[in-house]
Amino acid sequence: MTARLDTSPCPVPAWLPDRHSQTLYATLAAAHHRIAFVRERVEAPDSDFVDFDWAGPGLFPTRTPPDAVADALALPDKVAAMRWMTPSDWQGLPSVPDTPALMLFHGLEGGSSSRYAQAIAQHFRGRGWVVVIAHFRGCSGYPNRLARAYYSGDSDEIGFMLQAARARLPNARWHAVGVSLGGNALLKYLGEQGQAAQPLLAAAAGVSVPLDLVAAGNCLSRGVINRQIYSRYFLRTMKSKVLEKASRFPGALDVHRITHARDLREFDDAYTAPMHGFRNALDYWSRAASKPWLAHIQVPTLVLNARNDPFLPEPALPGPAECSASVLLHQPAEGGHAGFPTGVFPGHLSWLPQRLARYFDTRL
Repeated sequence: MTARLDTSPCPVPAWLPDRHSQTLYATLAAAHHRIAFVRERVEAPDSDFVDFDWAGPGLFPTRTPPDAVADALALPDKVAAMRWMTPSDWQGLPSVPDTPALMLFHGLEGGSSSRYAQAIAQHFRGRGWVVVIAHFRGCSGYPNRLARAYYSGDSDEIGFMLQAARARLPNARWHAVGVSLGGNALLKYLGEQGQAAQPLLAAAAGVSVPLDLVAAGNCLSRGVINRQIYSRYFLRTMKSKVLEKASRFPGALDVHRITHARDLREFDDAYTAPMHGFRNALDYWSRAASKPWLAHIQVPTLVLNARNDPFLPEPALPGPAECSASVLLHQPAEGGHAGFPTGVFPGHLSWLPQRLARYFDTRL
């Protein structure tokens, strides 16, 4: 059997007429409900750490719990977490069997403050779900401890974070959503694990995933808008983080090449690929892509890509024959990248979380 294909539209407004306006407006300006989180630091197996931002029934980010630590590490500015998790917070979260829970993996240089993450978390928290946003290394407002960072195909990291969340709420009915880069790593993990992932997750979804990383990388390295807007937006923070690492790990990084990288191909050639075990950007993009793994996914999974996504050419999107019967492909004509804005001006981002909720409820 092959995957099902849904081409029903995302009703984007007429005042956002193309892929770039839909992507940029949703990323930078669209109205959304704001949600605050409580943060937990999770130690990684290699002596590094990741930060989880939690929300859910019984968890009150603006209240100071009685067991709060007076000298706790200060949270950075411009993060959505209000304070650190305490033992009493865990006691307040639902522990009844089958409590619905969602882990969200963000996109490149994203986090719990990203508009799509806020919209999704607020929607599911409002439905009584526990929500946790897993920050990839270096994306929570703190530099991670090691010279390595995160990358599109790090399925081992996805497995570690899913297992960590499940260990904290073992009775919950867990779901996972990955957006863009996080979606690629999640889908690759699900394909690699096959049936072994079924006890861990009730369902999953990948949103605006660059399934073919070679096609996506080439796309983002060409054209004025892709190079001068999207690539520069990502490189601004990526370079800063990596150059900070260079000061802590002298000689480990090619500072000259990283500093002069003009697009994602050059940055991945200089840092991401060699730091994470790949020969170069092409080797990284080829081996880390999730598209070849879609045929092996056994967990019910929604793969949502707008056909006008500026990060992935439409011909690179998978067809039903390339996916397992556990996959539902939803490919609306419009929506941009990780955006899917709707509504009269000034618009909103409610379509995406509603689409995810409908799939988790009905598998449609």
